[in-house]
Amino acid sequence: MEGLAIRASRPSIFCSLPGLGGDPQRRPPADGFLKFPASSNAAENTKLVVNSGSFHPISAVNVSTQASLTADFPALSETNVKEERINGEKKADNIVWHESSICRCDRQQLLQQKGCVIWITGLSGSGKSTVACALSKALFERGKLTYTLDGDNVRHGLNRDLTFKAEDRTENIRRIGEVAKLFADVGVICIASLISPYRRDRDECRSLLPEGDFVEVFMDVPLSVCESRDPKGLYKLARAGKIKGFTGIDDPYEAPLNCEVVLKHTGDDFSSSPRQMAENIISYLQNKGYLEG
Repeated sequence: MEGLAIRASRPSIFCSLPGLGGDPQRRPPADGFLKFPASSNAAENTKLVVNSGSFHPISAVNVSTQASLTADFPALSETNVKEERINGEKKADNIVWHESSICRCDRQQLLQQKGCVIWITGLSGSGKSTVACALSKALFERGKLTYTLDGDNVRHGLNRDLTFKAEDRTENIRRIGEVAKLFADVGVICIASLISPYRRDRDECRSLLPEGDFVEVFMDVPLSVCESRDPKGLYKLARAGKIKGFTGIDDPYEAPLNCEVVLKHTGDDFSSSPRQMAENIISYLQNKGYLEG
């Protein structure tokens, strides 16, 4: 038997089909289809009543009782569109970049600063978060807007689904890099402080931004110093074999080769203080014009 099948992307249709005992309050089937006999009279008398203020596009075709509309027309399947959207190798072809009427230079002029990403990398216990906080405070005192993406903090929300396996660490860095890029585009000075042990991952984040807008800061602190600090007790657990894949113990840390700023531990209380290290970063930003509109 041939028939008329109608499907909405979000079924929200009631139907009344005179002469066929249709119930005007009957919900459409779970699969989202409404089927009517291919009778010209029935088609003429069919009434479709929208029960939603927002009605999504529908399509109507002649199909047999065994046919599947989504099989013949995969573009109509909402599931297929979602699968294409999340598939890393294939993107949905119906996504278009929407340009804003306010550009990055407008926002930077408003804030009187230039957006960038300050990426602080180093071993656990090297002082990344401490320096990030000191830098954020020092810039705030100068009237500059910053935001800090701390490695531990981000894992409480955005990256709470990730482990510390190599592939998850890569995804952790990728997500933070994308978020940091958005902050920089807004005109904010984004401070990212996380171990980020692999050069390839850090270089991928660098490639997301315009030339010069990724400022890599290396906390050059010896492993022995970091382990002696051990503020979270993680080195002790790693040495005892209770934590596997810990950076610096049984997982490598790849030091930057061409970073913009190196903060080297000297043992001197002044030069190694968080405030002085923050001032060293600020000097770099000033010389590059990032603290001007």
